[in-house]
Amino acid sequence: MAGLFDGTSLEQPVTCAVCGAASADCACPKNAAGEVCRPTDQDARVRREKRRGKWVTVVYQLDPAASDLKAMTKKFKSQCSAGGSTTEDGFEIQGDHRDRLVEALRTLGYPAKASGG
Repeated sequence: MAGLFDGTSLEQPVTCAVCGAASADCACPKNAAGEVCRPTDQDARVRREKRRGKWVTVVYQLDPAASDLKAMTKKFKSQCSAGGSTTEDGFEIQGDHRDRLVEALRTLGYPAKASGG
């Protein structure tokens, strides 16, 4: 990718608009299109469902390319002392942990909201 004033004595590398680092050195999370997608840009929703008579907490509307869903699932499974799995746009935790997960996601910078009943 060509930088600003490419080929002149004033040449500057392309920098990230968020962190200000060079594009090659930028560690900001990016979506599938390569655009920076911070946690504040993702509207996480947390709902609880009853499946086969048991509660399941579902977190959805997360960008799978910008968020490390497997690591988040592992972290929240250990915090809630429950099982769970990763889905295509979020994850599921066994049991009713909606309020706990909303607060935990907010501390990570996601504007999480409880949805459903």
